[in-house]
Amino acid sequence: MLVWPVGRLACGLLGIGNEGYRMIATQYDGKVLTEVAGFSLNQLVAGYGSPIYLYDAALIRQRCQDLKAFETVRFAQKACSNLSILGLLKQQGVVVDAVSAGEILRALAVGYSPTSDPPEIVYTSDIFDREALEMVAEHRLHCNLGSPDMIEQLAAVQPGAEITLRINPGFGHGHSQKTNTGGPQSKHGIWHEQLPECLERAAACGLTVVGLHMHIGSGTDLEHLAQVCQAMDQCARMVGPSLKTISAGGGLPTVYRAGQSGMDLAAYYQLWDEVRGGLEATFGHSVHLELEPGRYLVAESGYLLTEIRAVKRMGDNLFYLVDAGFNNLARPILYGAYHPMAICPAPGRAAGPNQDVVVGGPLCESGDIFTQEDGGVVSRRSLPGAEVGDLLVIGCTGAYGSVMASNYNSKPLAAEILLDEGQLRIIRRRQPLEEMIASERSVWEATEPAAALR
Repeated sequence: MLVWPVGRLACGLLGIGNEGYRMIATQYDGKVLTEVAGFSLNQLVAGYGSPIYLYDAALIRQRCQDLKAFETVRFAQKACSNLSILGLLKQQGVVVDAVSAGEILRALAVGYSPTSDPPEIVYTSDIFDREALEMVAEHRLHCNLGSPDMIEQLAAVQPGAEITLRINPGFGHGHSQKTNTGGPQSKHGIWHEQLPECLERAAACGLTVVGLHMHIGSGTDLEHLAQVCQAMDQCARMVGPSLKTISAGGGLPTVYRAGQSGMDLAAYYQLWDEVRGGLEATFGHSVHLELEPGRYLVAESGYLLTEIRAVKRMGDNLFYLVDAGFNNLARPILYGAYHPMAICPAPGRAAGPNQDVVVGGPLCESGDIFTQEDGGVVSRRSLPGAEVGDLLVIGCTGAYGSVMASNYNSKPLAAEILLDEGQLRIIRRRQPLEEMIASERSVWEATEPAAALR
């Protein structure tokens, strides 16, 4: 039975560099995994409970280094917005976008400046809800507008502002239709044919368009991203010399399983650098190039540890039932997302031979299955033989894991732990049960007779 340690030490032992980091999830998928970044998984669960989220800081730093060619790397914090993760990214020179008042608050809390140049915080959305618009006005944040109506709304509270327009180029691509953010079925961005009208509206309101942003989906490929370059070039020339910044958006793929490949980052940068160079020659001034990754920076760093609490057979299917559900990781039920999985045997036990299993959670929902395909089709996964008390390790959960967590079935939010160069930092404590109901109020007295409630 192969046992894989994961972390910087493992990469050194295996003789793998940057590409090794990219492929590390496929090395433990379907195997036994007993530690991450030098920490025993059994000891972590014994100390902090199950389920629990782990993040390997070294992998986040490595991903930041991958993108150093881009002048500005702007993290889509919706992927993982824990304050400690944002602080770690800030140390690496990464700035952020914010899609809500809450994300603005998070960015300010870790020390991002609202008035820097280029802006360290950009508000990016397809609407202004009233709370977000108030915070944008209070902190004079730069805004990336995804709907024409936002132009007048911003001008009313921030006259004379410089703005970015998010353009829907008329096409999209992604690992799922639900992560496709371009084309006529997407709600995101200003339709490309409306750009001239929006330029007129901005000028009439006294706003100056200094930036353009395009993002067609999460998990796309180089061919489709190259089409974004062409669309950006055309739209940028419509804007003219006022343009200072172009944003390539996000969508860089993450390797979750064997057979997938990462992005050729050098080729991707070259495509965008050529677009930028052509615009600079036309406008006669420099043009700033931004990238807006989310998953790419944090996905591989994350692990969800969960204890196997039942092993049972249902017809031809063998189930491992664990104490984490889609309240902890929603991606499989949302769009059939595949996550690498491993088994960590309980102390003193050895894993059995691999067998095909279905992995499910504790929630009172038939869809609470981690091994499912898009459309809800239940599938099997080859995993080592396990027993009650063993741990299931779900990898690549650093993006859209804890941020999508909920209290469904009145389950408490799990703790989050950052593993950093031999140090363990609790970056969110496990939510006490009492905290779940602290903001609620019962209108019935607890002592009221049951008959009165009928």
